Amino acid sequence: MEFLHFTLIDLIDIVLVAAVIYVIFCWIKGSSAMNIFIAILILFFVRVLATALNMRMISALLGAILDMGALAIIIIFQPEIRRFLNNIGQTAGNNTLVKRLLSRQTADGLESDTLQQIVSAVEQMAAHKTGALIVIRRRDNLQSIIATGDSVDARISERLIMNIFFKNSPLHDGAMVIGGNRIVAARCILPLTERLDLPASYGMRHRAAVGLAEQCDADIVVVSEETGNISFVRGREITPVETSATLKLKLQNNDQ
Repeated sequence: MEFLHFTLIDLIDIVLVAAVIYVIFCWIKGSSAMNIFIAILILFFVRVLATALNMRMISALLGAILDMGALAIIIIFQPEIRRFLNNIGQTAGNNTLVKRLLSRQTADGLESDTLQQIVSAVEQMAAHKTGALIVIRRRDNLQSIIATGDSVDARISERLIMNIFFKNSPLHDGAMVIGGNRIVAARCILPLTERLDLPASYGMRHRAAVGLAEQCDADIVVVSEETGNISFVRGREITPVETSATLKLKLQNNDQ
């Protein structure tokens, strides 16, 4: 009955493990990975109990399953791991000291005229219920996203943005990436979020916008083709935008 011998170190160990489990739970809550995580927890606790009871065969079997499954777990949880590490990096990047150390890595900013052209185009597309997905690059260069689309490299203008997202345009399907006050690419493919807590009214454009925002620091503007509603996405938050002034304020407030 050695496993009943309880010390302060054991208490600290239990508290730390509980904290890790809680953090992981909050991290993947609402995603499809939750069921897998629960299954892993069950196997882990059964193995701990089997080891404590000196059940060598079942303990060895479960140990082998958990050890061999380590690589599979990394593959299965790859999107969540990437999102978690990215969130840590973004949180650290918001620290004043870290910002000073990384001062050479500046974010793409929007000039006043460029900002107005984007806002005007979004307002017009919303009025005509033209679906749109616009990514505004910040510090992350988004090269992996840009590579999935067609290079444009054009000066930003209201008419050009509207023409690209016109339903008969060959470039309208996908996302537009804006960086360095220019339209970098169009028809780009964005990763879809696995979150299950998004409202049913949000379509594929919204899920793609959240999926990208979970992985980088870009701002994304979505215009719904069904309702004409405008949404602003940053991080894990989707904010409905009622007026062009609100959208302009959102795009200006990029924490540079």
